[in-house]
Amino acid sequence: MTEVLFYHLQRQPLEKVLPTLLEKSLERGWRVVVQASSDERVDAIDAHLWTYTDDGFLPHGTRKESEAAEQPILITSGDDNLNAAQVRFLVDGAPFPANSADYERVVLLFNGDDPDAVTDARERWKEAKAQGFEATYWQPDEQGRWVKKA
Repeated sequence: MTEVLFYHLQRQPLEKVLPTLLEKSLERGWRVVVQASSDERVDAIDAHLWTYTDDGFLPHGTRKESEAAEQPILITSGDDNLNAAQVRFLVDGAPFPANSADYERVVLLFNGDDPDAVTDARERWKEAKAQGFEATYWQPDEQGRWVKKA
């Protein structure tokens, strides 16, 4: 059964949280798709993942590349799964893909300081539950560690 994890971003932006979660996914041997809301956002995330740290490397590419299917992390604005990923990250309000049930995990990251993003996440929670997915809600504690709240 697909797990849907809701990450309520507070005190840390997407650009800080996403690379860490992607690293953990790769450590588990998962292939990943990151779905953004636009091609411009795909380009911004792609650029950020090349430069977010001076001493590491996070292998990734975008669906525009000829070797998209070979990428362990693929960034897209569509609902395709060209790299046969087990985990899908949804950022910037990207919708659930039609094939959500094909993933082990769908991870929705939303900005807790944006009332519209919070409202959208609540609707997505209802949608995930209605589809029979196991949904969990994660929020950072005062030290920035993720704590399961629901």
